[in-house]
Amino acid sequence: MVIGSKNVPRRGPGAAAYSASKAALNQLARVAALEWAKDGIRINSLHPNAVYDTALWTDEVLASRAKAYNLTVGAIQEEQSFENWKFSSKDVAELAAEMCGPLFAKTTAAQVPVDGGNERVV
Repeated sequence: MVIGSKNVPRRGPGAAAYSASKAALNQLARVAALEWAKDGIRINSLHPNAVYDTALWTDEVLASRAKAYNLTVGAIQEEQSFENWKFSSKDVAELAAEMCGPLFAKTTAAQVPVDGGNERVV
């Protein structure tokens, strides 16, 4: 399981290095899924949006992202979530664990958004 980012299908201003590294990781996952499928090894990617309960989102990072979008920190946290859906790191972890189980036993190379249908990604 690869944890990607909404920045893979939809880049964000001021996040070139982050977006490029996540896109590279995503491509590596796609190639690995293709190459390892014959051995029964599955590789899938999750692309979460607006998971603010991690150490990644320092006050400085939030301020920088808000500035890049010309918004306040509060506004960017609201704007990032479609219909104000909020996601936690636990939500992403639970889906990742489920995708490693039998329900998704025949799924590989999937790109799964975790964003509530964020219109900037769909």
